[in-house]
Amino acid sequence: MRDKIITTRDWTQWLSEREDAGLTRRLRLADSPQDVRMQVDGRSLLTFCSNDYLGLARHPEVAAAMQAGIARWGVGAGAAHLVNGHFGPHDELERALAEWLRVDRALLFSTGYMANLAVVGGLVGRGDTVIADRLNHASLVDAAQLSGAKLLRYRHGDMADARRQLARASGTRMILTDGVFSMDGDVAPLTELMALAAAYDAWLVVDDAHGFGVWGESGRGSLSASGLVSAGVPEYLIQVGTLGKAFGTAGAFVAGGRQPIEVLLQRARSYLFTTAQPPSLACATLASLNLIRHGDSRRAHLQGLIARLRDDLAGIGLPVLTSDQMAVPSSVTADLALMPSTTPIQPLWVGDSQRALALSRALETAGLLVPAIRPPTVPAGSARLRVTLSAAHAAEDVAQLVAAIEENLPCG
Repeated sequence: MRDKIITTRDWTQWLSEREDAGLTRRLRLADSPQDVRMQVDGRSLLTFCSNDYLGLARHPEVAAAMQAGIARWGVGAGAAHLVNGHFGPHDELERALAEWLRVDRALLFSTGYMANLAVVGGLVGRGDTVIADRLNHASLVDAAQLSGAKLLRYRHGDMADARRQLARASGTRMILTDGVFSMDGDVAPLTELMALAAAYDAWLVVDDAHGFGVWGESGRGSLSASGLVSAGVPEYLIQVGTLGKAFGTAGAFVAGGRQPIEVLLQRARSYLFTTAQPPSLACATLASLNLIRHGDSRRAHLQGLIARLRDDLAGIGLPVLTSDQMAVPSSVTADLALMPSTTPIQPLWVGDSQRALALSRALETAGLLVPAIRPPTVPAGSARLRVTLSAAHAAEDVAQLVAAIEENLPCG
């Protein structure tokens, strides 16, 4: 039976129901460059919502590199990489990324979403099995579903459950996980996942969009921070990185062994059938990569801000949730609580979507932009405020945020 065609009246009801549930989203208009202080919807706001973790989005060296790239290479690539859209800066950036991560090759993509579609759909298909963390980013979920492979999802971070799913998998196996989970701020159990991939002869794909630049030696990401790739990268490991976060630019890459990267170049549809990113953008990202490689002081400052925020929030009485509590949202009784995270993503648990929205609006009235994250981005009953910190923040900014939260703490 064909799906029922939704009428205009049905859409009106759907939109009304979302509004009533506090799930409606709206665009905001920024009228200044990306920064910790911005003009948004006509107001000057201190922002805690960007993924620009190292403050490189408006760095003068990155901007100058892009301007020089435009002067030399023009504005657009004009074609797909495999036609005549692969320019010198693209090749240089791919080589630099591979050298930085100590892998054979890297392949550029226009977005992180497209990179994930490519790596999953390019390496597995019908008759194969993807074993995925239940809290993976939407692009990983979509990639697995569109690949045609069987999708088995394990409880978040539960390695016993992951092993059970692997044991019942058929065909080529692929383990799929975020490195740092974008809405919870926790880190995948990478040591255990690598052991499982080796034991079951499975691909391990780690989307480290929120780890690259922030963690590890020279900012090499979550695997480096865990000491897992210091002696070389195994053939079964594929890393995906997004350039629009700590890099401060745009686009994405997939990095790994020579053969799997060649397979993606030959058959990944989101690589074959799209125009390459502008070569000037690759010029900007090369400058950003250099800043990341020599960015220990930025990373140290960011870690200090994370520690200060958590200490100060605990000091005003916010409880800290455990991983066990997070696994069962209905068990959380606090009106506002700090979720377990050591990353720049510092979510504040609220639970109810309407209450999360109200608290976000109260903070905005106080001059701070802290978004409310609601279903379907997070599971039902686990709405939260998603605080993200940047190396561009100062200690005074964190103090201002904590004071505003304390002033708006739920009574009782």
